[in-house]
Amino acid sequence: MTIEEAQDQVDEWIKTTGVRYFNELTNMAILTEEVGELARIMSRTYGEQSFKESDKGHSLPDEMADILWVLICLANQTGVNLTEAFKKNMKKKTSRDKDRHKANPKLKF
Repeated sequence: MTIEEAQDQVDEWIKTTGVRYFNELTNMAILTEEVGELARIMSRTYGEQSFKESDKGHSLPDEMADILWVLICLANQTGVNLTEAFKKNMKKKTSRDKDRHKANPKLKF
């Protein structure tokens, strides 16, 4: 599935299964909440925190997909073509950072 297809699929789901998009500020708050849920799983899986009973049923892939869903909703609502935005961002990073990370002594093994 392409990013564009994902944007279309989310939009179709909202129009047929959902009622409407939440407003942009609500979706921004939801995105922040979902990132927090991902952070919880990451800190328990890869960090020093231990899992709690309430963490059961949460999975890394599902939390990442939740973030992607809300990000796609925001893109659809604001008219952002994520495919084009991603291509442009990769070009920017490649141009700006082509030597930056190679020269970073903190990244040397």
